[in-house]
Amino acid sequence: MDFSINKIGFIGFGLIGGSIARAIKANRPNTQIYAYDYHNNPPSSDLEEALSDGILDYVTDELTSGFPDCDIIFLCAPVLANISYLSRLKYIIKQSCIITDVGSVKGNIHEASIDLQMQDVFIGGHPMTGSEKTGYSSSYALLLENAYYILTPTVSTPCDKLNVLHDLVKEMGSLPIILSPTEHDEITAAISHLPHIIAAQLVNLIKESDDVSEKMKQLAAGGFKDITRIASSSPKMWQNICLTNSNVIKSILDQYIESLKNTSDALDTMDGDYLYKMFDRAGEYRSSIPNKSIGLIHRIFEVYIDVVDEAGSIANIATLLANNHISIKNIGIIHNREFEEGVLRIEFYDDKSESEAKDLLSSCNYHVYER
Repeated sequence: MDFSINKIGFIGFGLIGGSIARAIKANRPNTQIYAYDYHNNPPSSDLEEALSDGILDYVTDELTSGFPDCDIIFLCAPVLANISYLSRLKYIIKQSCIITDVGSVKGNIHEASIDLQMQDVFIGGHPMTGSEKTGYSSSYALLLENAYYILTPTVSTPCDKLNVLHDLVKEMGSLPIILSPTEHDEITAAISHLPHIIAAQLVNLIKESDDVSEKMKQLAAGGFKDITRIASSSPKMWQNICLTNSNVIKSILDQYIESLKNTSDALDTMDGDYLYKMFDRAGEYRSSIPNKSIGLIHRIFEVYIDVVDEAGSIANIATLLANNHISIKNIGIIHNREFEEGVLRIEFYDDKSESEAKDLLSSCNYHVYER
């Protein structure tokens, strides 16, 4: 079977879809890229921008236009919407087509592919990357670079189709890993879905516990805001994720609730040994997690440094970085108990800038903290 890739279609064209399309276009400039515009009237501003950029070649408001000729179709809409599009594509695609998605839940859409008898054309996909920003305007090809990209083939996926998608993912700069849908959903429930629930409910707890003067909110800068950053994620997306991976999430959530109950019991009985071991085990394991890897919750590129409490000290650091062509994304003073004094936090756009900044600042005798 001939698997030359000439035409690729996208349904959903935000941050992830746009970044994938940019990466493909960078490596395959002659590949024609189609996108489906479900807005239609008025047309999607994201799709119009992508056309203007030359990333998209065609936009259509009919799936029967362009998509029947596509060699690969990426489903980049919310999880539940992707399932509905799978059924709409069943009778219009060619048999050699590969349909893949980018959702963070795989069980439901795989079940749909079985019900629709589309196991030979569908391969689940999940690029483990992202940003706090959304939409095509925030997309960029390097978002996928060095990010793990999970592929979940069906039991009927032809080897040559899997190889084509595997090679395309590598071509984008990502690191493909093949898992079963069950393995994927168990892993993501533990390291992504549960943390988002915890972050959201922790923020809600503080909101509901605060007084009218909002002292908790005022003092929540620094560490609290860092550990709850992911609570700002799209509520629609996370509603979809929870509803489509509910059994696995509930199982891991129940385990977490039991661990909190054990901690509560230790506080009741003043069990210092349990509390010490809890923090010690957690600290040791966290320190063993690779700092440079890209996981399901996107990493922030940042450094923390001591600064002299005098006029111009922050400006001197900003000038030093600018003179060495290192761009700053965000900057500010942090006050929390993790540091003895206030420190300067500088956030960068990528890993390379963070690494260069650490080396530069250390060479200029600034104390740079690892976190």
